[in-house]
Amino acid sequence: MGQCYGKGASSRAVEDELGVVPETHSPPPANGVPQTPPRPVAAAGTPRRRKSGSTTPVHQTPGVAWPSPYPAGTSPLPAGVSPSPARSTPRRFFKRPFPPPSPAKHIKATLAKRLGGGKPKEGTIPEEAGVVPPGGPGVVGDGADAERPLDKTFGFGKNFGAKYELGKEVGRGHFGHTCSAVVKKGEYKGQTVAVKIISKAKMTTAISIEDVRREVKILKALSGHNNLVKFYDACEDALNVYIVMELCEGGELLDRILARGGRYTEEDAKAIVVQILSVVAFCHLQGVVHRDLKPENFLFTTRDETAPMKLIDFGLSDFIRPDERLNDIVGSAYYVAPEVLHRSYSMEADIWSIGVITYILLCGSRPFWARTESGIFRSVLRADPNLDDSPWPSVSVEAKDFVKRFLNKDYRKRMTAVQALTHPWLRDDQRQIPLDILIYRLIKQYLRATPLKRLALKALSKALKDDELLYLRLQFKLLEPRDGVVSLDNFRTALTRYLTDAMKESRILEFLHALEPLAFRSMDFEEFCAAAISPYQLEALERWEEIAGAAFQQFEQEGNRVISVEELAQELNLAPTHYSIVQDWIRKTDGKLNFLGFTKFLHGVTIRGPNTRRH
Repeated sequence: MGQCYGKGASSRAVEDELGVVPETHSPPPANGVPQTPPRPVAAAGTPRRRKSGSTTPVHQTPGVAWPSPYPAGTSPLPAGVSPSPARSTPRRFFKRPFPPPSPAKHIKATLAKRLGGGKPKEGTIPEEAGVVPPGGPGVVGDGADAERPLDKTFGFGKNFGAKYELGKEVGRGHFGHTCSAVVKKGEYKGQTVAVKIISKAKMTTAISIEDVRREVKILKALSGHNNLVKFYDACEDALNVYIVMELCEGGELLDRILARGGRYTEEDAKAIVVQILSVVAFCHLQGVVHRDLKPENFLFTTRDETAPMKLIDFGLSDFIRPDERLNDIVGSAYYVAPEVLHRSYSMEADIWSIGVITYILLCGSRPFWARTESGIFRSVLRADPNLDDSPWPSVSVEAKDFVKRFLNKDYRKRMTAVQALTHPWLRDDQRQIPLDILIYRLIKQYLRATPLKRLALKALSKALKDDELLYLRLQFKLLEPRDGVVSLDNFRTALTRYLTDAMKESRILEFLHALEPLAFRSMDFEEFCAAAISPYQLEALERWEEIAGAAFQQFEQEGNRVISVEELAQELNLAPTHYSIVQDWIRKTDGKLNFLGFTKFLHGVTIRGPNTRRH
């Protein structure tokens, strides 16, 4: 349920071979940014999240059989990470036809479930529980429950008319429209705001009602960032829900890209990307994943060229708990990450979307394009972005490395938003770097690791150059070490400094329970570096082989020891049936880890069970 900015535009949909209902349009011009195609019509979803361990298969799109990019016997879920829990994230079906023309096109499935009434069109995807409740639109359940009406009360204020005077319409979407309004009383009296009006008559399912509740909850819970649209109020009456927000009158980032002929200079692009990274880092620290990052969802506050941007449209967003993986496919086709299509993803999916935006800013074309959504998905899963053709030869090496680090198909190798702010392309010694939740995840894993794994990580951290330790040094400083060491109190204080209601909802503070061992000990910077580095991220660096070689030499001196196949397998939590996996990791001459074994040991092994992908 996104904010609406702009007049409606119609779109014609046809079925493709996947049973998805995409728009068709002429191919883009040479620069890849079309000037006249229709605006995105819908964001589609997939079945809601299932309980971990469920044996009920996830409903697949007819005809879809995407090959997994993960080798047989492995899983996209890191060790110890669980798939989505019983808490349900509904499917999302939105019809949001906004001009001006966009380089994005939403993933489309059926609108039948959300629109209510009638049978779904041929080729569309029915909801698992049925397209329309047995009692028809407006009722829910079956049998004795079929006559129970949907509860369309939200507990919002009932005095909208007394508090706000509506003005002209400034945007329209399928589920509602947005108007300007003047506040008549209260703290913001006389201020002009944006009011998103959502018709209750169009809330024909429990899912659509829950969408509105979640959007308001996230907007209300997130606060305190300059690049986040400000939420003021939520009201309702018998007919509508009213979401009152900050009015941004400077237009979309998309408009400015098009006005510049499709691309930005590197310096101007940096200013945009820094704002995007800053607000996304804030959301991720709070445990909120946006899931629909694209140029249309960033608005400028005014028409001024230097006006700040605001992130809007949290209709597809959700709270995500520590170590949780989501599996519902939502977002926009050109910006969707590969792991989203494989139904196992987390915050890294937002990072991929930022990579696509950065690519567009720098060259004016989309990194993944096709005439149909099935073609887009294939491109996202299989193709590499073109960084060779014009204008890429004139783009800096740092900028190209930045894009490649974001558009890595292995989500574990992508930088976080905070890490990206310290990347050589964006580095600014005067910029304040926020706390990164990744630090808490990695240190939790380190505290649970075996002594041998800790020695291997220590060797790896010692192989890094001072420049490559900048991010870790800044994060250590944010923990406010005492006498050069940090303990549990430091981690607790740093995290609670950013505390909002969103962080409580997403249970981010649970990380502190995993760090309890630090209540009885401290950690200096050297150990912090060993604990807070990711071998996967380092593997994405061009000099990874050099780092790994130097780390192995260090490990040979300080940590390598004689180890049996059985002991090594137990270190990796492998069952006896999988002992053969690690046989080649041990040198025959002295029974110690060889170089291959060292690098593999750093990454660990995850075995995929037969039902893993069903969750």
